[in-house]
Amino acid sequence: MIVMTLERVPPSLRGELTRWLIEVQTGVYVGAVSATVRDLLWDKVVQHARAGRCTQLYRANNEQGFAIRMHGEGRRTLVKLEGYQLVAVRDARYETLKRDFQPPEELETL
Repeated sequence: MIVMTLERVPPSLRGELTRWLIEVQTGVYVGAVSATVRDLLWDKVVQHARAGRCTQLYRANNEQGFAIRMHGEGRRTLVKLEGYQLVAVRDARYETLKRDFQPPEELETL
């Protein structure tokens, strides 16, 4: 099962998604598709989102049981913490906490 949310995207993109998924609420799409179709839908959404924002959640073989993808600028961003994907809300403390929870780039390349 996948869940996708779209904000401020062209109406044609919303229509395209309804071919594969059910729009349960404005901008919220749910469906059961193969991993290939899921990835193709994500690629299409990212290509045509323009200044909009998109999020996709899908089942994954990890501790959380799901994975999250986000595209576009917004107040919420993904943060990886000890193998978990968390959503951080950008506020006044975001930049301070970001330094504490993201390792320096030289450690990521090891």
